[in-house]
Amino acid sequence: MTSLGDDVFVVRSDESQEVEVYDAMTFTLQRRLSVPGLGESLGLAACASNRCLYASDLNNAHIHRVELTGSNAVTKWSVGKEPVGLTVNSAKNVVVLIRGERKLQEFTTHGTLLQTIQLQPDIQSPFGVTELTSGQFVISHTGTHRRVCLVDVQGAVVQSYGSTPGSDLTKLNWPTDLAVDKHGNILVADQLNHRLLVLDRSLTPSAHEMSVSVDGGLKHPVSLLYDKSRGRLYVGEYQAGGRVIIIDHLKDFTTSHV
Repeated sequence: MTSLGDDVFVVRSDESQEVEVYDAMTFTLQRRLSVPGLGESLGLAACASNRCLYASDLNNAHIHRVELTGSNAVTKWSVGKEPVGLTVNSAKNVVVLIRGERKLQEFTTHGTLLQTIQLQPDIQSPFGVTELTSGQFVISHTGTHRRVCLVDVQGAVVQSYGSTPGSDLTKLNWPTDLAVDKHGNILVADQLNHRLLVLDRSLTPSAHEMSVSVDGGLKHPVSLLYDKSRGRLYVGEYQAGGRVIIIDHLKDFTTSHV
């Protein structure tokens, strides 16, 4: 999921080659954007400056770029093997996390490669990425160890949270998407533990769970979108029906009950 203005963009896991666009005020489906050739997408990002939407294509090793004005024209470019999470950085470029090659690639809005950052070997099966105001990256990964890592611009791990899979507050079990609030607190979708964990920007061992009141409890949270302007959190679940949970009046992630 991602958003731009009053539009919320959602891509499903059914390889429909479409992105759904919902109204942020009414939560109703407004239209569908056709993205020909789009396979399974685990990353969406929107850029207000370039007025476009980016979607990673896990199956076909591409980034698809959709114009959000005029004809909604779609272009694409090749990236490394198995692109997953992506984000738009402070320079308005798109940063793509490449799972199959454990690296970050930064591209201009039209697909010119600017740099490649090789990640350390212990970051196995990376999934989600976001950039902090410091210029460092936060990356979630699975594999033998399941962690959230603070990574510098050379790809070195500065600090990490988690270890082998587990369910207590010091461990994670399949961390997927990430979100950051205005204070730099990091929210983690801990999918197989069916919970959201809040970490501070230094990843110190002081995490707490964000308790979400929803029918049946959280089930496999896999994607996060935090709209700071509205104080609204969207949580996408990986389950039949494709439920999206909306939490309003959330100024930051420090509260433990919403």
